[in-house]
Amino acid sequence: MIYKWFDYLKQKTHFIVGYVIMPNHIHVLIGFRNTGKSINKTIGNGKRFMAYGIAERLKTQRKLNLLKLLANGVNNTDRKRGKLHEIWSDSFDWKECNSWKMINQKLEYMHDNPCVGKWRLVESPVDYWHSSAKFYITGEQGIYPITNLWNWKISICQGIAICR
Repeated sequence: MIYKWFDYLKQKTHFIVGYVIMPNHIHVLIGFRNTGKSINKTIGNGKRFMAYGIAERLKTQRKLNLLKLLANGVNNTDRKRGKLHEIWSDSFDWKECNSWKMINQKLEYMHDNPCVGKWRLVESPVDYWHSSAKFYITGEQGIYPITNLWNWKISICQGIAICR
């Protein structure tokens, strides 16, 4: 679902500059072009798209207990509006990255995420499949091809945001 959302963002002329998909959250560095839609709207639409796909996949896999758990997480106001499952947290964090120093800091932080804390999924960021770390460390694209940050000018974008 996440890679499909990345494809959608690319179709809308945005850039996927870096990412890490963790078991319970994602980090993504997106070069946003000014398309007339706010970053909040773009991310919110993406979360809805992915939530629908996740719920459909769980239905297909007959994961009824998990679907029931996700349904129990919907508050009364959202339930009245027709929301069936609570897949994502209501909010997300994003920061506009307006310097190369900040971009590098965010890339390092997100690429190290699978190696530290409670997860410790791999020893080295380059070994984590669902990450752009391989590209930034070795120059080889990983599972999902990203836009080479160093080949374009930051000024063409509304900003670069990291979302969690």
